[in-house]
Amino acid sequence: MHCSLFAKNFLTVRKTLLIGFLALSLTGFTQNELATAAKTVSLPEEQAGIITGQLLTTDNLPAADVTIGVKGLNKVTTTDESGYFTIRGLKEGFYVLEISMVGIKPMEKEVRVKKEGVTLINLTLTEDAKQLSAVLVTTQRNLNDRTTAIGKLPVQTRDLPQAITVIDKGILERQQVQSMSDALQNVNGVYIMGATGGYQEEIAARGYSFGSNNTFKNGARFNNGIRSEFSSVEKVEVLKGGNAILYGNVGAGGVLNIVTKKPKFEQGGEISFRTGSFDFYKPSFDIYGPLSETSRAAYRLNGTYEKAGNFRDGVSSERIYLNPSFLVRAGKKTDVLVEGDYLKDNRTPDFGVGAINYTLVDVPRSRFLNVPWAYNNTQQYTATATVTHRFTEKINLRAVGSNQNYNNELFSTVRPGSLSISSNGNWARGLQKTRTAEDYYFASLDLTAKLRTGSMEHTILVGGDADKYKTVATAFANYANPANGNRNIYDTINIFNPATFYKRGDIPFVAVDRITTSPIVRYGAYVQDLISVSEKLKLLAGIRYSYQSNQRARVDSVAKNSIGFVAATSADAFSPRVGVVYQPLKTTSVFASYTNSFSVNTGVDVFGQALTPSIIDQVEVGVKNDFFNGALTANVTAYKIVNNNLAQTALFQADGTTPNTNSNVRELSGETTSKGIEVDLMTKPVKGFNVVAGYSYNDMRFTGVNGNTVNGNKLGDRLRYNPAHTANASVFYNFGKESKLAGFYLGAGAFYVGDRLAGRNPTNSPTNTNKLMPLPNYTTVDVNAGYALNKYAVRLKVSNLFDKLSYNAHDDNSINPIAPRQFTATFAYKF
Repeated sequence: MHCSLFAKNFLTVRKTLLIGFLALSLTGFTQNELATAAKTVSLPEEQAGIITGQLLTTDNLPAADVTIGVKGLNKVTTTDESGYFTIRGLKEGFYVLEISMVGIKPMEKEVRVKKEGVTLINLTLTEDAKQLSAVLVTTQRNLNDRTTAIGKLPVQTRDLPQAITVIDKGILERQQVQSMSDALQNVNGVYIMGATGGYQEEIAARGYSFGSNNTFKNGARFNNGIRSEFSSVEKVEVLKGGNAILYGNVGAGGVLNIVTKKPKFEQGGEISFRTGSFDFYKPSFDIYGPLSETSRAAYRLNGTYEKAGNFRDGVSSERIYLNPSFLVRAGKKTDVLVEGDYLKDNRTPDFGVGAINYTLVDVPRSRFLNVPWAYNNTQQYTATATVTHRFTEKINLRAVGSNQNYNNELFSTVRPGSLSISSNGNWARGLQKTRTAEDYYFASLDLTAKLRTGSMEHTILVGGDADKYKTVATAFANYANPANGNRNIYDTINIFNPATFYKRGDIPFVAVDRITTSPIVRYGAYVQDLISVSEKLKLLAGIRYSYQSNQRARVDSVAKNSIGFVAATSADAFSPRVGVVYQPLKTTSVFASYTNSFSVNTGVDVFGQALTPSIIDQVEVGVKNDFFNGALTANVTAYKIVNNNLAQTALFQADGTTPNTNSNVRELSGETTSKGIEVDLMTKPVKGFNVVAGYSYNDMRFTGVNGNTVNGNKLGDRLRYNPAHTANASVFYNFGKESKLAGFYLGAGAFYVGDRLAGRNPTNSPTNTNKLMPLPNYTTVDVNAGYALNKYAVRLKVSNLFDKLSYNAHDDNSINPIAPRQFTATFAYKF
């Protein structure tokens, strides 16, 4: 039933998409211009053969941005950031490839193309010692030369009026990235704002949270309620700022896309074993290759098993992960990519060390306050299919369909809140149990085209998408302890001296109280055009229409044997985007942009009516610079984000005097403004060195209120969780082939997070005792070393070298200390 409903909904979106494309054609171009454009992109003669492969430098690094052409034919391409290239549409026969790039001598390679086949070639560029330095500079893409899948347009990031960061495979591998918090140490202004229960990494940027709406995997939304697995990750893409035109109801801080490893047409793979402090063990495998002799299909399968203890006493985790993928060349111009993703994650929930009266407590970092039998068990399945059809080299159609199933069950003590622990450390522990099951369907259709009208070039995106959620949330009754007046008190401990009280070890039964089934449907259609007005001036303009329906939710009150319903609500909005890029030099881009987005607000107002969406305006300006033939990249971005309808829990009921205790009753209580500046640096000063650094400043405050305060916050008050300053820096050195230490690399990185506020916002209620709780700033330093010889590699890492202590927090609970000094080693064999 869900599939048929989704198909019906998607047909509606497709119809809207076609109407939008027709409207763009009629209003944006004349018939003569369209005819001229059609001639420019007319279909070439149908051909059969394909040449694909990878180029490497003599230091065994991917050779990016190398030009490869077919001698005597008008067929030219460049290698991507991993050194891979593909040339299509060749008849059976012999061809000569011409390979050229600044810093190397032009090369020629004769290849044979077979009928209905794929020819594989892998080459190592030849250069002498004097040329090697230039090659190393030009073959590793800088920040502005990349393209991103999440950005949807086939253009380099230097041509977009937006701050973009890509964390590629090389960084992930050298740093032995294990979690999203590890990866984000390479991205300024994007940070972990909390680590609820130790099982979730709550991400934020520019003052706004990255919920599951803002997190993607291979272009489809992805539930981030559990820690992401990185053994299959090829790269992480971050588009900061407003992205509502591309993805609809997303937070204003940016979007994040995890890109997994793809199939290859050459046979190979890797097995590895990672081990580290606190009984950490992780064997992994990655195999790939063609599925047939004609090389029209390829596969890849990677997976891992992980078992680990923790620096927190009594905390452990175990996970199994598999990521199969298949690529089929379904036609001469069509590729079909099917990807699966399975994660089973069982771990001990850990809500931290607690706090007393909104003050951090002085207890050992390792002290665990939960019951030993507590568990948080998650299973997540995802299947994604991507179909890419190339009408011509300049017109492409991309369709994505995805289904995700997320199941989680948590049974634990309640979180040790600031007001539930007495001043002497006594804490009466209650219990909590929840269960969540989510089915999610996603589909998108994107048409990109590069056209020319007169002297102007257009890179056009026309698309539509649809989402469907069905969430089943099971709430369990409060535990009733007969020894404590049937109150939710499991036992009592002392956080300063846990041995003071008897700790129970039995697992009590708690019954199901109610089951809430909540369906949500979203649609969107959008059109966008990047216009090259001249060689130096580009204009980006577009608009999106979004509709979201929170359909009628069913509430089965199991304990009362009754059924109720929550009324349906809906909201829609147009999200415009406009930007300009001026490039006085080919290596310099100055940009400015404006975006508008909306955020659907949950809950109802004091009269029981649905809240209107919050409207968010964002302005961004910046400059992107490449110096010394790409050896130094320096980007600077400034932004201002204004949310004119912040939704918070209402203080009083409809009469205006009775305090409100229902968190579902909310009010649009004022305006917030987030503003800041971000600096990105990447440089390769001499052969073998690679330096990445960044800095961000963010200031997010209440700037407009209904009355004199917003729930007690005055004008100018700072919002919670957001560090005013973050900074990152890393340096790596690879010893060259001519060195006696050839194959070795050394590296170090530092990550700084400024002071933040946790706790709870004060309110105007006379009985309210909420306070804000400052969290200390901190700097962690990691050091890395490694050695690779032929097919073998060893990588070593010491994280948090100086054993710094700070905390992440959620409200006044989940006060989780950051990890202490840890050691990690990885042993790998490639075949």
